[in-house]
Amino acid sequence: MNAMLTTAPRILVVDDERSMREFLGIMLTREGYDVVVAENGAQALASLRQRPFDLLVSDIRMPDCSGIDVLREAKVVQADLPGILMTGFASTQTAIEALRTGALDYISKPFDIDEMKRVVAQALERKSARDVSPEPEIGGAPSPAGPRARDTMLGHSPAMLRVFGLIEAIAGTASTVLITGESGTGKERAARAIHRLSPRVDRPFVALNCGALTETLLESELFGHEKGAFTGAMQTKRGLIEQAEKGTIFLDELGEMSPLMQVKLLRVLQERRFRRVGGSEEHAADIRIIAATNRDLARMVAEGTFREDLYYRVNVIPVALPALRQRREDIAVIARHVVQRYAHEMRRTACDLAADALDALTRYPWPGNIRELENALERAVALELSPLVTLASLPDHIVTGAATMAAVAAAVEDAGAGPSSSSPRIPAEGFDLERHVQEIEREYLAEALRRADGVKMRAAELLGMSFRSFRYYAKKYNL
Repeated sequence: MNAMLTTAPRILVVDDERSMREFLGIMLTREGYDVVVAENGAQALASLRQRPFDLLVSDIRMPDCSGIDVLREAKVVQADLPGILMTGFASTQTAIEALRTGALDYISKPFDIDEMKRVVAQALERKSARDVSPEPEIGGAPSPAGPRARDTMLGHSPAMLRVFGLIEAIAGTASTVLITGESGTGKERAARAIHRLSPRVDRPFVALNCGALTETLLESELFGHEKGAFTGAMQTKRGLIEQAEKGTIFLDELGEMSPLMQVKLLRVLQERRFRRVGGSEEHAADIRIIAATNRDLARMVAEGTFREDLYYRVNVIPVALPALRQRREDIAVIARHVVQRYAHEMRRTACDLAADALDALTRYPWPGNIRELENALERAVALELSPLVTLASLPDHIVTGAATMAAVAAAVEDAGAGPSSSSPRIPAEGFDLERHVQEIEREYLAEALRRADGVKMRAAELLGMSFRSFRYYAKKYNL
């Protein structure tokens, strides 16, 4: 073992607020660490040049320089120095920058004391393990040739490349992650990618849909129960938190969780401890929590239906997944992958898409996102007898929906063309094309409804759409 670690681990605390650095100094000293405090970056670097440290704990926002700059300069002096950065102004951009600089973790102020103790202990354990063996940690941060987020998630659009970069940056930390996005955008797949790239990769990944169970069943499933806790509890059962020990637990549809369960989950996040249903003994919970929702939790907090303290606990690092219609350049690669997968599973001959079918898939707005695309192509592959998935094999509502979008695009082009030009005219200052298309689309739907005297079936026929597609767009535009 490194001789430096034969004595108490040495920690350098940097914070321009006197009360905070003194508090951290006292707290960490009581934990048995050798603590040195500094009030700014210059003092911190001076201490580093005098002797080595095992860990740097620094605030991010300071007058002379940021904590990110301190960590970056500190690694010039001591390349193997791990860092934990703190901030009262949490943001995704700051988190990414902190983690890419080499921070092991990123904590929002005000922080829970037990959480800080746990994060510090884990950081020192990881450094100690590296000092004992030069081999890389199993499942640690990926090297350029190692696993990447794009190995399990498809896409090459700018929106997805940003998501991949964020996942790869945060995977090596212990921070709680909140994945947001519409239903069907691949939130569980993103959670699995984070776990796969994390130091917990060799431990369990456990997923739970919070909206699929009643409050009583959800509590039992999450925390487990003791024998005799309720009617039918014939034996003690370990909950998913115990099953995920030292691994990752994925809580999908977090916004559906009842107020009582929100309180109980908050306790797990704050104290990393829980009790089984009907039990009195407390159990430790060494888990990473990744939550996901398709609901607007910030709005729910404002409406009083979701706890504000829980929201800030789970929203440490937010990951927002784009809707499929927001990354149309990815549809072709995803569609071809799905067709090949289903063709292999069903032993069908179709292994690619005809040009008109691919064009329809690209134009359709996909309200159900990737899940809807997969369902549509599963049906198409099952029905298709030729080597290519043709337009005739796609569901009617997709074909008509794509045709409507094509008609709207043509109308936009015609509206923008001048008397002596066949090309659409774009204002010098530019404009929001998607919003403009939606406005024209809404006008067509509204006009069809007027001509059909409000009868949606007839209005759908006027536009050459299926009733299902018309009903979707009418709801979308509040018609």
